[in-house]
Amino acid sequence: MGRKKPAAAAKLRAGFVAIVGRPNVGKSTLLNRVLGEKVAIVSPRPQTTRTRILGVHTAPGAQIAFFDTPGLHRAKGALNARMVETALATLSEVDTVLLLVEAGTGPGGRVEVGEATRWIVEQAKRSGKPLVLGVSKADRAPRETLLPVIAAYQGLAPWTDVVPFSSFTGENVDALLGVLARSLPESDALLFPEDMLTDQAERQLAAEYVREQVMLQTRQELPYAVAVEVEEFDESARDEGRSGLVRISALLLVERSSQKAILIGKRGEMLKSIGTRAREGLERLLGCKVFLKLTVKVEERWSERAATLQKLGL
Repeated sequence: MGRKKPAAAAKLRAGFVAIVGRPNVGKSTLLNRVLGEKVAIVSPRPQTTRTRILGVHTAPGAQIAFFDTPGLHRAKGALNARMVETALATLSEVDTVLLLVEAGTGPGGRVEVGEATRWIVEQAKRSGKPLVLGVSKADRAPRETLLPVIAAYQGLAPWTDVVPFSSFTGENVDALLGVLARSLPESDALLFPEDMLTDQAERQLAAEYVREQVMLQTRQELPYAVAVEVEEFDESARDEGRSGLVRISALLLVERSSQKAILIGKRGEMLKSIGTRAREGLERLLGCKVFLKLTVKVEERWSERAATLQKLGL
């Protein structure tokens, strides 16, 4: 009786996946759930993500490098146009496109696929890359409403898979990761170090944590007129054990004096609250004490100035 041949080792699959969709569809929430760390800020407001964010998920046999992209929409203004350009450019640079739509139906159980979403699907199809449809926020919709949603999108593109999931509960996220991993090319080596989560520097994350609190705590019309620039990130008092102290000075740019007044608040209470909550998040992220100084500056029409956008990395 001959010896059994050893089973062939599973091939490593590694590649890039773009997460795309309309604003506020849950792209950043999914990335944070997959990584187990908050590398992308989240708020109930659309267009929270302004730049492309890399998040690397490494599992046995697979490494998925996600690009979380700004929400796709009909852009108005220089800043929004850059955000959309960033998202569209990413489609040509990845191996697979994960397009997110929300679970749930309208009145009478109808699913209306709007013009904006159809445009996004067409952009994804034009990339020529494998397309996976993710039906997000499945925890918010009764199970019987998932089939009409899937049916409404099924014929719009040659999806390799359609996966309902919930980033909030984690339901079916592992199944989604499995589908994405199988869509990636075989590789002889990992694309990134096994322990890498993101390419964002701590300085960048600090700016984003501050901006997140601006979006969460101020009026609806204000967040889109605010940018955050970290002017100082001093970790000279931080030891190798990641304890000690990091000193951060951040500049908050607004376009009008009235916006500056909102951001500072009565007796400075709003700015103090933003700083406190941002500092608490940064201390959890950095694993040490943080001294955070915030300053507000009016720079008229900053969101339309190419030089300012470039300086801010937008």
